[in-house]
Amino acid sequence: MSPPPLRPAPMWPADVLRVGGYGLRSRPLRVVLSALGIAIGIAAMIGVVGISASSAQEIERRLSAFGTNLLTVSAGQGVGNDPVHLPDTAIGMIGAIPGVESVSAVGRTEARVYRNDHIPARRTGGIVVYAARTDLPAVIRSRMAAGAWLTAATGTFPAVVLGAAAASELGVVETGVDSLVWLGDRWFTVVGILAANDLISDFDYGAFVGWPAARAGLAFDGHPTTIYTRAADDAVRTVQPLLGATANPEDPGAVDVSRPSDALAAKQETEQTLRGLLLGLGAVALLVGGVGVANAMVISVLERRSEIGLRRSLGATRGQIRTQFLAEALLLSLLGGAGGGLLGTALTAIFASYQGWRTVVPAWAIAGGVGATLVIGGLAGLYPARRAARMAPTEALLAP
Repeated sequence: MSPPPLRPAPMWPADVLRVGGYGLRSRPLRVVLSALGIAIGIAAMIGVVGISASSAQEIERRLSAFGTNLLTVSAGQGVGNDPVHLPDTAIGMIGAIPGVESVSAVGRTEARVYRNDHIPARRTGGIVVYAARTDLPAVIRSRMAAGAWLTAATGTFPAVVLGAAAASELGVVETGVDSLVWLGDRWFTVVGILAANDLISDFDYGAFVGWPAARAGLAFDGHPTTIYTRAADDAVRTVQPLLGATANPEDPGAVDVSRPSDALAAKQETEQTLRGLLLGLGAVALLVGGVGVANAMVISVLERRSEIGLRRSLGATRGQIRTQFLAEALLLSLLGGAGGGLLGTALTAIFASYQGWRTVVPAWAIAGGVGATLVIGGLAGLYPARRAARMAPTEALLAP
């Protein structure tokens, strides 16, 4: 009775990890350099996705804070580019439109504001003086950084509220009776400073006085320049087409109607397009890293021919040799993927912290990055593994 044929001992998962890890530990510098190519590609992709997600969430936060139901009505240009004035009754007529929740307005004046009465007239700092209604902050959902907004009482006196950038330009940091600015050839008391407004950035460079005070002391004609309308969320699309004809029935075409939140939405769409481009660049970097892994594994096979021959002569099968080198490639790529994930997350956190955003790194981005490294590692290590498995024991042992 003939003895049963000899069979090679099976390689358990622990054995595969051990022999695969040995090949990496024996060449640490090459491993680091090869994994770095994978890490850069993954870090670029995760960084792009993370920064875009953090930016998108910040835009969503702004939209939630200011709302997408704010509409603006402003005076446009008439025939011959002559400026058109909105009627005094426009505010009340717009407020009567079904679906309109609240309405307010500002009127631009020709007055200028300075830190004191010794500043040359030409040095305006780009600050615009507006006549403003007392209900403006409630309509546009603006916050005060210091002091208070104009009231029915202070709106009749020489009192002014400064935008965030205007206050910085004028060097005003406090409010009260001792905080004065030179406005319209007289002193005005700064009673408030607005917080920065992301939705209506022009207000950051504005100085706001009460409607009655502007008419009495700044030669303001009482015509609103811009009317801000807060509509019900489900009525925005029906209210928007009515605003032009309602504000100026005599010349609806000379009225500009806009939605400030559209600018933030457009910014988000632009960032999504840019993200697609950057993801493509990250994929190219990842492909270059995969080529680096393949190159490292091919060199490793050539350098370790004697080891391959020895293992084959001791009974290792072609499949076991192939599994060993494929495991090395996968471990090398996984090392690069893990490093790239950490690097990409760190870059996102640093950038988001610098911008004052909340850090957001989608879990699918990290999982996709690691998955991509395994695919790249498998493809990169397949040829070197098969080449190692095809070596004859005697050829490998006699190789120089």
